[in-house]
Amino acid sequence: MQKNNPRIINAWCMYDWANSVHALVIVSSIFPVYFSATALSASGSAEIDFFGFSVKSSVLFSYTVSISFLITAALIPLCTAIADFTGRKKDFMKFFCYTGAISCMLLFFFTKDTLIASLLIFGLSLVGWSGSIVFYDSYLPEIATEDNFDKYSARGFSMGYLGSVLLLLFNLSMILAPGFYGIENKAMPARISFFSVGVWWILFAQIPFRYLPDGNRSKAKKAGNWLFNGFSELRKIYSELQEQPYLAKFLSAFFIYTMGLRTVMYVATIFGATELMLPSQSLIITVLLIQIVGIVGSFVFAWLSGRIGNIYALMTGVVIWIGVCAGAYYTTEAKEFYVLACTVGMVMGGLQSLSRATYSKLIPENTTDSASYFSFYDVTEKLAIVLGTFIYGAVEQFTGSMRNSILALLVIFVFGLILLSRIPSLKVYRYGLNGQE
Repeated sequence: MQKNNPRIINAWCMYDWANSVHALVIVSSIFPVYFSATALSASGSAEIDFFGFSVKSSVLFSYTVSISFLITAALIPLCTAIADFTGRKKDFMKFFCYTGAISCMLLFFFTKDTLIASLLIFGLSLVGWSGSIVFYDSYLPEIATEDNFDKYSARGFSMGYLGSVLLLLFNLSMILAPGFYGIENKAMPARISFFSVGVWWILFAQIPFRYLPDGNRSKAKKAGNWLFNGFSELRKIYSELQEQPYLAKFLSAFFIYTMGLRTVMYVATIFGATELMLPSQSLIITVLLIQIVGIVGSFVFAWLSGRIGNIYALMTGVVIWIGVCAGAYYTTEAKEFYVLACTVGMVMGGLQSLSRATYSKLIPENTTDSASYFSFYDVTEKLAIVLGTFIYGAVEQFTGSMRNSILALLVIFVFGLILLSRIPSLKVYRYGLNGQE
């Protein structure tokens, strides 16, 4: 297949446009705010009854994220190995995509009477979203040459930010002016927003599904059960990973700093709502601001990596995250929260985009097992989210303060920076001191 084909690259980026509305509307903005308000109205306090246990709503939200990604981490390695063996990578991507999107649509029925069921459906949407991402990411080394990884990865993230901002603006207009749409029920705009995410996701996903290539199905002609061969494929990739000199080191560093980065992504809105008592509209506008700044941040870090190399650019981003955590610990006013939000937007997308591109550069060139390789990347990310959100929730549960959880994230980022410093610049590693990355 011809690499750097503009039509295929643009179609690939459109999946970011399609799925990122879940990360913004469901995970980061409207759902957490609606969940907190609904939980409060259902129980009359921050504590809710979860199968006989009294748990703070913010802690339960954090634990739901943890368990959902733990399930994904268990499923994905085998799914990607089977996908590589059978050549049905796109089919697996579709399955997880539709699972996540339909779950979002079901959240339309989220009321205080369906609180627990809706929280479980939210968890299922996370499984669908995160499961589809690993297959989406694995296409990058197949459709682009290495010198374009940073640029195309940044383009995908920026497309995701732009698309999610457009849908959030529509949803926000319903929440702020429901009368304009003829809506009288105060809860209805949020519920329509959840449904719109599923429709948007499925609709725009048809573009990458139309143009992205199917996997290589030559292996599927081998004799043997597809499940058995899936395990064999996974063992083979694991053995190959051991032979890559800096891949394991990068995954270790990625695991640590992603633990902090993704936890902030999932709990920032809850922090603003419960710790700073910010109104719902302010929180949603703040998340919207993060997305707009994130478009710029993705390209800034792609440019920075071209100047100083991927590893040093990632280290720069982690240092900024350490500053963000230190600032958040002392934040008491809305204007301080907004400044932090702009900083988060600048480094969040940039660090995620650059991490994906860096991993693409480290895996063997022209491998036919890209989905299996990216399963290790994805499992590392999901386990980081599981541990990060669990630590955040546990620290708050035992200390009674989210600010102590913020300090825990600061320590995590420091460890991530130390591990990144153990990896040489890819410029030096691949091409020597005077080479070009």
